[in-house]
Amino acid sequence: MNKPRKLQKGDYVAVVSLSYGILGESMCKHQLDKGIERLKSFGLQPLFMTNSLKGEEFLSHHPEERANDLKQAFYDDRIKGIICAIGGDDTFRLLPYLMEDKRFIEQVKENPKLFTGFSDTTNNHLMFYKLGMSSFYGPNFLSDLAELDDEMLPYTKQAFETFFSNEPSRKIESSKIWYMERSDFSAVSLGTKREFKTEELGYQVLYGSGIVKGRLLGGCIESLYDGYTGERYPEQKVIYDKYQLMPSSLDWNGKIMFFETSEETPSPKFFREYLLEFERQGIFNNVVAIMVGKPQNGIYFEEYNEILKSFSMKNQIPTIVNVNFGHAYPRNVIPYGISASIDFDSKIITIEEPVFKD
Repeated sequence: MNKPRKLQKGDYVAVVSLSYGILGESMCKHQLDKGIERLKSFGLQPLFMTNSLKGEEFLSHHPEERANDLKQAFYDDRIKGIICAIGGDDTFRLLPYLMEDKRFIEQVKENPKLFTGFSDTTNNHLMFYKLGMSSFYGPNFLSDLAELDDEMLPYTKQAFETFFSNEPSRKIESSKIWYMERSDFSAVSLGTKREFKTEELGYQVLYGSGIVKGRLLGGCIESLYDGYTGERYPEQKVIYDKYQLMPSSLDWNGKIMFFETSEETPSPKFFREYLLEFERQGIFNNVVAIMVGKPQNGIYFEEYNEILKSFSMKNQIPTIVNVNFGHAYPRNVIPYGISASIDFDSKIITIEEPVFKD
């Protein structure tokens, strides 16, 4: 995989709205200001791409402009990192404007840049993976940098700080506390703390033992399922098939598959269907392990685990759950295409190589 360079103080970073355009709405002004303040506290200089603050309606009707923002972030030599504003549900609509642009593809391959986000951003990550660039399933602007408390969530802040270093290896440790999602994101909530709970379980092994090594590949489980089936948007599968963006069964060979559920908290019935689809796709015949994120607010935790354990045992796939990435708070950073190991006896997850090229 082509690796980007790490961030340094003084670097410019782009903020892009590749899906949901809420960052540009007046109701988010206090979050916008908070996120800018946080980026500057890291010594970074934020640049908001041309269309990133144009609001929900405009961006919903102009996927080509969302795509143009991502292109400009790659074309601007000042910009060293790209941070997604938030997720959404139709990022796939950008793909034709990106995958048909030879200049953009050339820039991605020759000048990879740090790119971070989660949820529907899975679509972008899979595109970058196809183009050979390692990206990061990690913090975004609204959910993390714009946290309404006086400080970023400490565990997430520490994860974001890994973008400034290039250690030969890094352990992904379980957070000692976890947080509930907020019900009020208005300016009234500025300075208020999230409800939190002590993490009593830590990582949980559903099946397997010993140390397993592989390269990381995955994303939001709903986004992966929709990419394979086109169930939510039929045109999504047409686009993915045209550009061969969904990993084939062989692409999963030797991979540690990571996935997590969105804030929509799919029912156990749907969760089972997602796993059945992955089984039908031949994924479970090829992956060496599965790593699953903690569900937001802990909803359906036991039910998901019971279902997943049956698939893990049936397919003999070592499986670890309750990992801090994705929609649950706090969140860590998972790099695409990078070598990792999971010690299922000691419950230790390790990134086994530097994630940046310098």
